[in-house]
Amino acid sequence: MNRNKKNWKWIVLGLILALSLTGCSALKGGGEASTVTQSFGQTAESDANGNSSNDKETSSTAAETTESSHNSEENNTSDAEEESDSDESGTSSDYEKITTNANTTSNGAIDASDLFSNRDLTQNADLSEAVYYTVSDGEDITITAAGVYVITGTASEVTVIVEAGDEDKVQLVLDSLTITNTDSPCIYVKNADKVFVTLTDSDNELSVTGSFTADGDTNTDAVIFSKDDLVLNGLGTLTIDSTDNAVTSKDDLKITGGTYVIDCESDAFEANDSIRICDGTIDIRSCSDGLHAENDEDDTVGYIYICGGTFTIDADDDAIHGTTIVQIDGGSFEINAAEGIEGTWVQINGGEIAINASDDGINAASKSSSYTICAEFNGGYVTINMGQGDTDAIDSNGDLYVNGGTLEIYAQSPFDYDGYAEYNGGTIIVNGVETNSITNSMMGGPGGFGGFGGNPGGGR
Repeated sequence: MNRNKKNWKWIVLGLILALSLTGCSALKGGGEASTVTQSFGQTAESDANGNSSNDKETSSTAAETTESSHNSEENNTSDAEEESDSDESGTSSDYEKITTNANTTSNGAIDASDLFSNRDLTQNADLSEAVYYTVSDGEDITITAAGVYVITGTASEVTVIVEAGDEDKVQLVLDSLTITNTDSPCIYVKNADKVFVTLTDSDNELSVTGSFTADGDTNTDAVIFSKDDLVLNGLGTLTIDSTDNAVTSKDDLKITGGTYVIDCESDAFEANDSIRICDGTIDIRSCSDGLHAENDEDDTVGYIYICGGTFTIDADDDAIHGTTIVQIDGGSFEINAAEGIEGTWVQINGGEIAINASDDGINAASKSSSYTICAEFNGGYVTINMGQGDTDAIDSNGDLYVNGGTLEIYAQSPFDYDGYAEYNGGTIIVNGVETNSITNSMMGGPGGFGGFGGNPGGGR
């Protein structure tokens, strides 16, 4: 009995000694404890503000944000949305996020400071708990719960269907995927809170070759058709061929990364409430409208916001069409279309925009009763080349303001406005000659030949 008590005594002492040694290693921040911190994917020894810290939790947070400058003073992430977009299943210890930056602004026609969440901007998925599918001819894939799903392979007559809960976030990771259908979408989101379509560093192809068949009362008229919020991002390329629309969201559509090559007969990217783009390469080779945001039942929405990306758009009708506001803060654009940019309020704050148009280069028209018709230029470099005939480089059915940036116009009719025009700054070049006058092809308009001074963007 005494012998047993002695044995237990030595065992307890051994355990106490082992625990005390482990605690010292963690407190010192070196040895095994330092290795544990690194296993959380840490790539920097400082927090988002550059402050040095050995705290494991702080270091882990810095690691997740070190590749993205959207955590600076002009933070463009909504805390509420970011929390809801978090990965509920946890994060793999060796997963390192690859993020893009959204150079949003808060003082434009649209307050864009919270239009993109961190998960929107993350270009790769944590695959530690992913479910893998390989497509087979004639066999649909139905996803009914939140999570990450990797889709790969080559097949025909296959639809990836998302029919999850109202609060579920679903991430579809396309990994060298090719689907060719005759009459149904390749990806069909029937229900979810939000769906991410993320491209691995691979080439992916989706096409529909015939007339789309309706799903009951739903006119599924796009290769990627979503009834809910949709985010396109990633590191690879997605080629879409369609006899109707290429991508449709009946809510909000965001593009934050990836390369997209589009051939379609209707709209390349279509959304009811908004189209928001901060990065990516978009090559629209043939379409009716390139980007089209419109809600038939609510004319207070249907806006387009762009702060980055590279765009090449060939469109039979409008390259960029928004019902309410079209705001461009950045990006590079090569546009060939009947009309380049159209919206009720068109605001250009940045970017390099080259437009070749056969009708109007930029048209501010009465698409929404909720906003005053206005074409406004505050920054960027806009070049407009117009075809012959009854064409206008900048046509506003309301007011026109030039407050900054550069307008370089080659046209018989550089400006046409029905309201008032103000020149408050910037550079205007018309047919090779610099001027500070906004001449009106509609001589009887109340703005006459254009006014000077006044408040930038005044009259709204």
